[in-house]
Amino acid sequence: MRILEFILSKKEYLEDFITRSTYHSNAIEGSILTYAETYAILYNDNSFKIEGKEPREIYEAINHKKALELVFKNLQNNEEFDERFIKKLNETINRDIKDIESYKSIQVFIQGSEHIPLEPEKFPNLMMYYIYNYNHDEQDIFSKIAKYHIDFEKIHPFEDGNGRTGRLFINYELLKNNLPPVVIAKEDRVKYFEFLRNNDNNGLAKWLRELSVREEERMKKFGYKQA
Repeated sequence: MRILEFILSKKEYLEDFITRSTYHSNAIEGSILTYAETYAILYNDNSFKIEGKEPREIYEAINHKKALELVFKNLQNNEEFDERFIKKLNETINRDIKDIESYKSIQVFIQGSEHIPLEPEKFPNLMMYYIYNYNHDEQDIFSKIAKYHIDFEKIHPFEDGNGRTGRLFINYELLKNNLPPVVIAKEDRVKYFEFLRNNDNNGLAKWLRELSVREEERMKKFGYKQA
């Protein structure tokens, strides 16, 4: 059984994976929703009351689930990894928070960062080049994922949601190649950002491979059997 097929057919694991992915990816970006609150929002657990949280955080949880479902749908339909897909993912991530349908149109500086962001007029060509290279790169799959994740985060083409969008690319490519997905935990936030800051493709590739193996062990507890 292919891994995507297992994920979509195994309700318990699907909910587990989506909840963990959503909780940790949003927490890396600063969300203070708890894991239990995230599950309650995503799967309508009305027995759990959520108090004192900003509407943005609730939208972020819902949107991340929808974006993951978009990844699954793209893979099921064997659609291309293209500009339309990338923009749709980011638009979904930001729905009801910010109206984002394309790349940044103004130069946005990141507080606390030495990095000088690119001029907005460069994004269309940069992303066209990025997508072409991504689709024609045949190196080791984990090396490819690491390289293009770091490259995407350096380009930072959208006004918001670049981190969440880029982490969805990781699992898109893993599942496309019938490999177990990964969940980058909020506890590993510093480690993860070190790989990005240092442009450490090799270190990130090795770590993602380890996370994928770890996820496969978790999948087995839900009944997954390697073909």
